[in-house]
Amino acid sequence: MRWLDAVIHGILLGGAYALFAAGLSLMFGVMRIVNLAHGALAVVGAYLCSEGIRRLGLPAAVAIVLALPIMAAFGYALQRLLFDRTAKSGEFATPLVTFALSIIIANVLLAAFTSDVRSIPVGDIGTASLDITSTTSVGWVSVIVFVLAVGILGGVQLFLSRTQPGRIIRATADDQSTVRLVGVNNHQVFGAVTAFAVLTATIAGISTGIQSSFDPNSGVTLLLFAFEAVVIGGLGSLWGTLVGGVLLGVSQTVAAEIDPQYALLAGHGVFLVFLLFRPRGLFPGTWQG
Repeated sequence: MRWLDAVIHGILLGGAYALFAAGLSLMFGVMRIVNLAHGALAVVGAYLCSEGIRRLGLPAAVAIVLALPIMAAFGYALQRLLFDRTAKSGEFATPLVTFALSIIIANVLLAAFTSDVRSIPVGDIGTASLDITSTTSVGWVSVIVFVLAVGILGGVQLFLSRTQPGRIIRATADDQSTVRLVGVNNHQVFGAVTAFAVLTATIAGISTGIQSSFDPNSGVTLLLFAFEAVVIGGLGSLWGTLVGGVLLGVSQTVAAEIDPQYALLAGHGVFLVFLLFRPRGLFPGTWQG
């Protein structure tokens, strides 16, 4: 039963990875931007929520609800004021700028909040568990995060393939100059996509703060896991991102049953195998549905 337990927990962990990677995958699929500040932005969202609870005395639910639109607006501003400008300087400019942005964010957070780790208190739900079998139980937060990951990825896939705004986003990704001829403002489209990507990163960052802990430098680790999930699933593939996250999570939890020190090594090993033998991932280029 311990192997079944490991697989179940690995699937839920994979959902958390997929939630982190959702915005990263979407930005690459639509704008061909590899946002290396994605993890740092998730940490900013976690700190914003934590400060709302600690300093303002807000209930956890209210702090979370307030953090989401604030971070979405921040993402929109980043796209319009920074990413749009750097995109004109060549394909390598934006990754370099986002890398620099991640360093700046980490140092600002370090100066403002020190290197002390913190978590986000949410009351009894944070420690509540759900019994799967007589010997296996999982945390309710982990289940909620997995459901959110599936819902967000599935919802975005349906939105892109079944709605008029979704078709506009896909057309903008295919040919910016053509959509401008029919009156579509590609800058606003990209701004909305980045806002949504940062919003999902904030959800993932807050969920990490609820389930474990975070500090100003946590963004690097979060970005690494998200990037691995995206590459395994296929760059720009939304459902592939979920599958990639699950493969990554299961490999880590199963390896941990053999020896805890092998957990991270196993995940990175799976990533390396895909880079060597299937570098385009499982479902390359299928984000458009």
